Amino acid sequence: MIGRITGLLLEKRPPLVLVDVQGVGYEIDVPMSTFCQLPELGERVTLHTHLIVREDAHLLFGFMTEAERGFFRQLTKISGIGVRTALAILSGLSVAELQQAVAAQDSMRLIKIPGIGKKTAERLLLEMRDKIDPLLAHLQPTTMTQDIDQDILNALLALGYNDREANWAVKQLPEGMSVPDGIMQSLKFLSKGK
Repeated sequence: MIGRITGLLLEKRPPLVLVDVQGVGYEIDVPMSTFCQLPELGERVTLHTHLIVREDAHLLFGFMTEAERGFFRQLTKISGIGVRTALAILSGLSVAELQQAVAAQDSMRLIKIPGIGKKTAERLLLEMRDKIDPLLAHLQPTTMTQDIDQDILNALLALGYNDREANWAVKQLPEGMSVPDGIMQSLKFLSKGK
């Protein structure tokens, strides 16, 4: 099993990335949540990976966080959800948002993702409900906070703030804020200046 890959990022073609590890290029499919966090081409990257071996292919999937990989593994165990659908879910929702949707049994959030119908969403929520707490328990306690902070940071970058400004604003936030509240509070910090 290939559990982690560290190397130089050679290509980025959503959802595929090519990572060179000592002369061997690994093609890795990643969700958009990971894709948006990748460094520039030619820089080092570390991805938590999941390898699927089939008769006709070896498929390697990469994730920026262990939480993403953990959710991907749980999603692919659900009847009717294949690897492409699991990637689509993690591209459409952050780990924190997926956790909230499962906790609230909110199928409407899932139905907005392409390829997820009402029945699939309801089955996913039902099967994930009992698995979400054990899944999060073995992860580092800061993983959820890091995912929320990363979502806020990505939103600020998308709004045109540079890395330094966005990182400064996110560091000012108290722990436990939701993504929308964190974005609003960060914008207030940035409008007041440092």
